Amino acid sequence: MRPTRLLLAWLAVLLGLNIALGTAVALQLNVPAALRSIAWGLLLALLLLALLDAGRLKRRPSPRLRRQMPGSLALGRWSEVRITLEHDYPQPLVLEVFDHVPDGLSVQNLPQSIALRPGEQSELGYRLRPLSRGHFSFERCEVHLPSLLGLWTAKRQVPVKDATRVYPDFARLYGAQLLAVDNWLSQLGVRQRQRRGLGLEFHQLREFREGDSLRQIDWKATARQRTPIAREYQDERDQQIVFMLDCGRRMRSQDNELAHFDHALNACLLLSYVALRQGDAVGLCTFACDQPRYLAPVKGSGQLNQLLNAVYDLDTTRRAADYQAAANQLLARQKRRALVIIVTNLRDEDDEDLLTAVKRISRQHRVLVASLREEVLDQVRQAPVQTLPEALAYCGSVDYLNAREELHDRMKAQGLAVLDARPSDLGADLVTRYLGWKKAGVL
Repeated sequence: MRPTRLLLAWLAVLLGLNIALGTAVALQLNVPAALRSIAWGLLLALLLLALLDAGRLKRRPSPRLRRQMPGSLALGRWSEVRITLEHDYPQPLVLEVFDHVPDGLSVQNLPQSIALRPGEQSELGYRLRPLSRGHFSFERCEVHLPSLLGLWTAKRQVPVKDATRVYPDFARLYGAQLLAVDNWLSQLGVRQRQRRGLGLEFHQLREFREGDSLRQIDWKATARQRTPIAREYQDERDQQIVFMLDCGRRMRSQDNELAHFDHALNACLLLSYVALRQGDAVGLCTFACDQPRYLAPVKGSGQLNQLLNAVYDLDTTRRAADYQAAANQLLARQKRRALVIIVTNLRDEDDEDLLTAVKRISRQHRVLVASLREEVLDQVRQAPVQTLPEALAYCGSVDYLNAREELHDRMKAQGLAVLDARPSDLGADLVTRYLGWKKAGVL
């Protein structure tokens, strides 16, 4: 509880008056005694009124608040939050409201003043912008409640519990591609078809026909039916895609507003969206994180929501990427042949460890290594050099990029697919590579 400007102003006036009268008496000026008595009486009355007003304010109940907010928010995107207030007081009042927003969320239009009328609901709104992904809990709102006479204000902490999740906003980054994805796919000639043939996926049993191979005969069914029965297969056009997402310290690098890890998440979600639209199954596994996560490849549009729920609260660690352990984890869980996309940030010291792990995975799966390249390196390499520090930065950047390129070349010489991309271009580059392989039928 604190005094208002009104109370402080009255106190200043009355104290100033009494000081002036006291000074006049000290100077032996003719001051009526009644005037001095009135001044002290007014000061005493003000103090009594203030105490009475404070006591009534202390017993005054807090207004009722209700917060309305989305259950999920998109990273970096502004959203609206509404707060509804009501009270049972016989007279209207003006409140100052401040919502206690968790760390990691930016706000606008707080605090706010709002007028409440008896028996009516009032509403105010403010804007919220998430700065990081994860789960956020709202615990309380702060209300500055005025007294009846306006001499005091009380700060009340009103419990209003809510929770929300902040997801990667890949739709904002790739909105144009998402809106035009059907046209994009049709222009590339990518279609999902079912064809009869000798694929890997069983389709049905039927009678043996002229032209069928003897390898198609199902001998058990033939014995039961006493007539040649053949197995019919369909081309395994639907593929399984598994993202191996590096959560180690190298993914903490920052490019613009997002870290490399957030760019990687957005790219994986974009490719997942396109692949699921093509009838492929998409899964995910993480490594170099505190709690490794695995999501088995599944078809259907609902899998995108599962992916979002699996990655929305993921964060990077200070661990180094252990590619051998990641390969062991993947091979133990993923038995069917799949396209494995390793999203990481390669360094030249990863040579042997990474090559060994990728070779092991490639014996059973098709592997694509997506390596993120810091945009600042390209900027330094393209900037004009005029001073010694600029020359040193240029030489260091070029030397680093050359070593990185040599690692990529060694991997390509081993027959491994490598995608070197800037974080902002990773999503489009992954989709282009996937659709190219899909069209060529090499998956």
